Amino acid sequence: MKPTRKRMASTLLESGDTDSDEKESRLGGQMSFLDHLDELRRRLVRSVIFVFVAFMACWFVSDYIYNFLARPVRVALADAQRRQLPLGGITGNEAALPLSSAQENDVGRYVFAETTKLGASVIPVGAAVAARVARDAQGQLGLFTDEPLYAGGTIIPKGVRLPFELNPQADALPGIDDRLVVNTALEPFSLYVKVSLYAAVCLSVPFLLWQIWAFVAPGLYPHERGYAVPFVILASLFFVAGAAFAYYIIFPPAAHYLLGLGQDFRLLLKADDYFDFIIFIMLGMGLVFQMPAVTYILARIGLVTAWLLVRVWKTALVVILVAAALISPTSDVLNMMLFAAPMIVLYIISIFVAWIFGRARTKTAEAAG
Repeated sequence: MKPTRKRMASTLLESGDTDSDEKESRLGGQMSFLDHLDELRRRLVRSVIFVFVAFMACWFVSDYIYNFLARPVRVALADAQRRQLPLGGITGNEAALPLSSAQENDVGRYVFAETTKLGASVIPVGAAVAARVARDAQGQLGLFTDEPLYAGGTIIPKGVRLPFELNPQADALPGIDDRLVVNTALEPFSLYVKVSLYAAVCLSVPFLLWQIWAFVAPGLYPHERGYAVPFVILASLFFVAGAAFAYYIIFPPAAHYLLGLGQDFRLLLKADDYFDFIIFIMLGMGLVFQMPAVTYILARIGLVTAWLLVRVWKTALVVILVAAALISPTSDVLNMMLFAAPMIVLYIISIFVAWIFGRARTKTAEAAG
């Protein structure tokens, strides 16, 4: 009997050790406070290195990033400075046509929309010259001077190509005086550094989210750690969707409204202030659009259910309206609703996300039990 009892005791001890190992594995192990700090330091160092590498890559295309971010306000600025007058004429049927519709040998007067350096001469804004649509030596249609132009002590002869494309790109900026203003010689450099840094942060979002998940993962159950890839993918996609929504949907009408109020003034928009403004809106909407991704994780863990989100919808609506009022650049209801509407839609999407994935997790837990 003694060997049998020893064997039973050994089996019980091994079973206890196995249960303890499983429990420790489920809890991700016990880490001291210093271990947590060391883990946090390593994650931060990796994140900083990744952002720095992305910053160096973005620096080489910073001018393209600058022009991309500046385009909405430049269009709005040009529209705000443009006088709206009726195009009346002799017959009453006159209409303005795009210059791209001009045919070969058409003539007219070309007005310089901005100060232009043409050869060794500087042509002031507003100067005009007779022009003709003709073909160059390569057979391409272009706009050429049809008379000599006297400017800055020089004579620009007839037949010189004017700086205008008859078939401009679809995103060509209309209007005049649509450039932003800088106050110091170093400000353009600092602006390119700023846009490169923010672009690097945006490109680094998937990696940063992965580092955040890796830091909190030791405190999760083993089956919960498998949610990392869906979370990173969802959060990255929703961040891009939020930034794009702010850039294409929210900001253009807001910029037109704000700059439209200044039509009675000479608009000199400071570049640094503008980029702080648009980056704040894009990053803010990118974070707001994380609602479904965060709900997915909380629902899978079991902290949030669809019924809970439905039950607190009134409180959530108040929070959404307050957040929209804080993020919105103006206090009018129209601009505030531009921010509140996507938040409400995202909250509804989050309810369905919690219902679908929360129910899936319950079935998994019951099967495991």
